[in-house]
Amino acid sequence: MSTLIELHATAMGEFDRRVRDVGTDDWTRPTPCTEWTVRDLVGHLVTEQLWVPHLLGGARVKDVGDRYDGDQLGDDPVAAWSAAAHAAREAWLAPAALARTVHLSYGDVPGRTYLWEMTFDLAVHAWDLATALGAPTRLDPVLASALRAWTDDRPPGPGAMFDAPVQVADGADDTDRLVALTGRRPRGR
Repeated sequence: MSTLIELHATAMGEFDRRVRDVGTDDWTRPTPCTEWTVRDLVGHLVTEQLWVPHLLGGARVKDVGDRYDGDQLGDDPVAAWSAAAHAAREAWLAPAALARTVHLSYGDVPGRTYLWEMTFDLAVHAWDLATALGAPTRLDPVLASALRAWTDDRPPGPGAMFDAPVQVADGADDTDRLVALTGRRPRGR
């Protein structure tokens, strides 16, 4: 069984691989996140990674403020992703990172909870990016299974950031079941 920090590395790798597949003409493609293009989606993940060192270091959302508002991708989105992902990963690997209290916008949580949320977000958005690019969407099966197990007891509550879950066919794999929980419609293979 993989540890959470290993699952995070796998999810980050899933997103990284797809970012590196984005072609020059792909940045304006629509994604399953209806209001986002590929560039917007990658920008969202870059910004999330930029926050990680601050939040794991004890900062509160108000301390970071609007520092990462606006375009964080510049002229080289892949390089921006790579730098942000590297800094975030280093922060996660710091001693006791998972035991720290993290001050998120909705309240204080253990670092471990924050890492589950970030791993989930990386995986689901890796699927989004693959879908936008017309690439294979299947996630690492160990990652998809672990995230499905983690979400089983976490139904979306009021103000959830995702659409209502959609039904999937009997026999659907864990990737399809995972993304269906967020209201995404898995495409046929």
